[in-house]
Amino acid sequence: MAPQTKPSAPAGNGSATTDGKRDAEKDQDKEESLPIGPQSGLSFIPTQFIHEQRVRQMLLGVGYNEAQEDQLRIKGVQLIDNVRQSLQLPVKTFDTAATYYHKFRIRYPSEEYNYEDVALASLFVACKVEDTIKKSKDILCAAHNLRHHDNKTPDDKHFEGPSKFTIGLERHILETIGFDFRGQYPQKYLIKMVRTMFPRDSSDPTEAQKFLRVAYDMSIDLYKTFAPIKQSTSTLVMAILEVTALFLGNHMDKVEAIKSNKAWQTNRGCVLETMLDLMDLYTQFPKSTKVGSQFDINRAMDIKIELNKLVANDEYQRYFGWCDECLNVNSLEHSYPVTPGSATSLATTSSVPGASAKRTVAKSGERTMRFVFNSELAHKERDLVSMYFKEEYEEYEMEVDEPIKEQATTEPARGPRSSQPSHRSGGGHHGNNDHGWGPYHRSRPGGHHGDRHSHKGRKGGGGGYYH
Repeated sequence: MAPQTKPSAPAGNGSATTDGKRDAEKDQDKEESLPIGPQSGLSFIPTQFIHEQRVRQMLLGVGYNEAQEDQLRIKGVQLIDNVRQSLQLPVKTFDTAATYYHKFRIRYPSEEYNYEDVALASLFVACKVEDTIKKSKDILCAAHNLRHHDNKTPDDKHFEGPSKFTIGLERHILETIGFDFRGQYPQKYLIKMVRTMFPRDSSDPTEAQKFLRVAYDMSIDLYKTFAPIKQSTSTLVMAILEVTALFLGNHMDKVEAIKSNKAWQTNRGCVLETMLDLMDLYTQFPKSTKVGSQFDINRAMDIKIELNKLVANDEYQRYFGWCDECLNVNSLEHSYPVTPGSATSLATTSSVPGASAKRTVAKSGERTMRFVFNSELAHKERDLVSMYFKEEYEEYEMEVDEPIKEQATTEPARGPRSSQPSHRSGGGHHGNNDHGWGPYHRSRPGGHHGDRHSHKGRKGGGGGYYH
């Protein structure tokens, strides 16, 4: 038979209380012994718009050349537009690609990447974002055929290396924009506003077409400035409508009627800043724009003078929200990774590794870069994590008596030693000290017994006579 076990008696109240205290102490010790893990990483909150002052700080931080950067900015956007038209891509893809191009170039020096590589990679990313997917070889082939007037196909082996570099550059463009795929398309709202200004029943269709043609070309030229990354869509559309009316010299009453509508939710100072950005482009680079080449340069200069007077009379700033005291270049930090350049680039000036460019050093170390889209949750997480990594120090002043060591007595210096070695290995009353006198035999003639220093023989370091 199986052995029977006696049921144990239930524990009393005293034993239950003791066990509870022990469990609580164990839990407390366990919580205190838990190690503090590494930091959660660096959080990057993407921003859709950047002020002019911040743009200039970032450009100064990468050491840009103003004249060179303006040329490269215009050439890069023009390349995107030409390749986009060659591939028959919609204008929304052009808007997104130009925005990515500007955001990348204000964070990286021009010496690190060629502007053509960045422009084509930006178009490649924009094709994926806007669901107008094109392969990297298709974009590279279109750019090559436009530049060299060739008829190569995307399957050519010539595009194998540049295609890999474009795909590698795609990741850094995504990190630059912070995986923020929000875009703005001013052409869509521009067409709606032109239809509102020129109804089909009460207006001449030719006037509406002429106005829309100039305004649409101006919306393309607008992306050759930094205005799309500084202002909202409504601000861009209002600036385009007003500048178009100033160039044509009519329809200002219809523009004023649209400006009076408060549903635009824009600021007059931002609109004036965008208009002046356009006029700077048309007065400085008229041949590189679509609208600037259609009108006389004197007309553009007159419009710019009128706008400057309007800004001065209404007490607006040239750049909205500008602060002279806040312009501190030293406070700019670079936390963006750097990739090696391209030795297989199709650009005329390839981004060869080891060039003389000053590389941007990432300060993130080995921590992980995380991209957060909710700023409130990011700030809450930062406050919660910081309390575990807060370092507190207490300073104490202590007086310690240190004993002073007695200085050792030094022996008097002796005379110089002879340069010739002695034949003795040691012994005698001189020990191992040799003063340069050779030994003399005691039975040598001319010397007194027991006095080796009163001889008349030869002096020097030579040895005596040995028998």
